[in-house]
Amino acid sequence: MNLTKGNISSSLIVFTLPMVAGALLQQCYNIADTLIVGRLIGSDALAAVGSAYTLMVFITSVVTGLTMGGGTLAAIRHGAGQTPQLRKCVASSAVITAAAAIILTALSFTCLDWTLRLMQVPADIRPIMSCYLSTVFWGIILISIYNFCASMLRAIGDSSTPLWFLAAAVILNILLDLLFILHLGMGINGAAIATVIAQAAAAIGIAVFTIARHPHLRISAGTLRQLRWRDLRYVTSFSILTSTQQSIMNFGILMVQGLVNSFGTAVMAAFAAGVKIDSLAYMPAQEFGNAFSTFVAQNHGAGKQHRIVRGLNRAIIITTIFSATVALAVCLFARPLICLFVDSAETDIINHGIRYLRIEGPFYFGIGILFLWYGYYRAVRLPAMSVVLTIISLGLRVALAYLLSAIPSIGVAGIWWAIPIGWILADTVALAYYRLHRVTKKEPISGWRTWAEKVIE
Repeated sequence: MNLTKGNISSSLIVFTLPMVAGALLQQCYNIADTLIVGRLIGSDALAAVGSAYTLMVFITSVVTGLTMGGGTLAAIRHGAGQTPQLRKCVASSAVITAAAAIILTALSFTCLDWTLRLMQVPADIRPIMSCYLSTVFWGIILISIYNFCASMLRAIGDSSTPLWFLAAAVILNILLDLLFILHLGMGINGAAIATVIAQAAAAIGIAVFTIARHPHLRISAGTLRQLRWRDLRYVTSFSILTSTQQSIMNFGILMVQGLVNSFGTAVMAAFAAGVKIDSLAYMPAQEFGNAFSTFVAQNHGAGKQHRIVRGLNRAIIITTIFSATVALAVCLFARPLICLFVDSAETDIINHGIRYLRIEGPFYFGIGILFLWYGYYRAVRLPAMSVVLTIISLGLRVALAYLLSAIPSIGVAGIWWAIPIGWILADTVALAYYRLHRVTKKEPISGWRTWAEKVIE
């Protein structure tokens, strides 16, 4: 799709739909494990898989952020019709992503025991979680390959192709889960192996497709030889800020996970189920924010700033309406949603889960609009502002979570209330900065540095 022309609302929605479907399917990797593990193995295994999911999201957010940064720059080059620069951008992003994936995989295995202690994983859960992660860590490189190819395809307007490879991988994941756990009795390790095999199928499939169908996205030896340090430095500096934003966001969630773990297995299991429901509930809004980022990047490259302003206004309206609808459904059906993950006899887990959803659900609009701001600032080449917003949102969330949960009359509910408060404050700062420093030039930084970048330094 060419997002620099045509009706803004319909273009955004049509471009977003395959991304939403793909993101929901990607969540199914872990949700399939959670459902099957929780039902067939038990609550201890459910708590372990849920806590492992939070850790994996943090680890992979580093390379995911790098690919998002590279994809944004590729979209700007594509919108400007600069094919040679697009090729260099793709090659630079590939080199950076590959190096990051290898380093992260090595560090994940080396620091596994230390990480479990940092997360305050209960002693009875630690062996199960360690077993699961020892296999799932092999998927970091596979996730990196998939996300790199998906980001580059979306940068040139193809949001549908990644969906098909994910759909096949999710079906394979579920079938292998049932085979390894139900029929072969491999337990939690079977769920981990199934996930890695499915990730391999998605990564190999989309890589072959990208190489075969899009010559301008191929990484040739000649392009790599032409790369200069300034090319790598340009893409690296931009991508690192995007990666930092993603990493900080998920590191904050990881710190909250450690606090949740200190309240025991019942709260861990409830949080694991609640986070999965949350992920599905506002995932469309997150992907809409990513699609909006591509829209802004292409129009920024084409110099159509008036179209970006109109797009932002319409995107906020669409996100608010969607978030309100989803919030109502989650609050009304909180009990049956939690019961999808745990047995109806687990009343303590269910009650904690319901309370979590009914506190957080009404504020989904806050995180939805925040995703739009992340995408906007990334696309106009102000990724540092996205980092600042993440620090504000997550810093306040973590601080309030620890402060409020320490009050006996509030307890664990303080963790739940801290999350939406962080969203709303970050949205307020983003809007204020937008009104004070609205980007009107094709190159937003020319001879001066923004407040956001000074903060990062």
